[in-house]
Amino acid sequence: MVKSVYKYIGEAWKRPYDGETKELNRQRLIEWRHEPSFVRVDKPLRLDRARALGYRAKQGFVIVRAKVRMGSLRKRAIRKGRRAKRKGMIKMRVQKNLQRIAEERTAKRHSNLEVLNSYLVGEDGKQKFYEVILVDPHHPVIINDPKINWIHERQHTGRVYRGLTSSGKKSRGLRRKGIGAEKVRPSVSAHKHAKRPGKKIRIS
Repeated sequence: MVKSVYKYIGEAWKRPYDGETKELNRQRLIEWRHEPSFVRVDKPLRLDRARALGYRAKQGFVIVRAKVRMGSLRKRAIRKGRRAKRKGMIKMRVQKNLQRIAEERTAKRHSNLEVLNSYLVGEDGKQKFYEVILVDPHHPVIINDPKINWIHERQHTGRVYRGLTSSGKKSRGLRRKGIGAEKVRPSVSAHKHAKRPGKKIRIS
């Protein structure tokens, strides 16, 4: 069976810090640490993953490498009177995953583009690096492409902020089904604020 070039690329990225690509990927991380948080790149680093998530080498598609700090929330110390338990300094966990945060920050910076998807390209002890696939919904090439012109429709505006990307659906718990996932659809907030029927009082 003959393997495609995308198959070889995928196998090389399963263990990016082993084998022949070990030193190359480490050198990339050293350079990326000193670069800004958002860098537009000419072509995707993981071509197989990008194409699987919808990227095509045509006009209207943009790749941006985003850098996100790892770890939980950092909050300023409260100087007023509180006991330690009520300061809210530690164990502050973010409900969103880092990949979704990277997508939202990239969309905020490039407000005229829509986020299609993203994928991990590297991480060190402090930061994670993602390549975010952006699409220009008003580009003529995108509008005339039947496979991607759905993103031009009005209801897909700001899709990343509503958790409609792959990482957004994962952080919302939509990959689970059955027992334990009764309250995740259509969303946790919608289920929380749903009107429940009141208890009927029987008068004899």
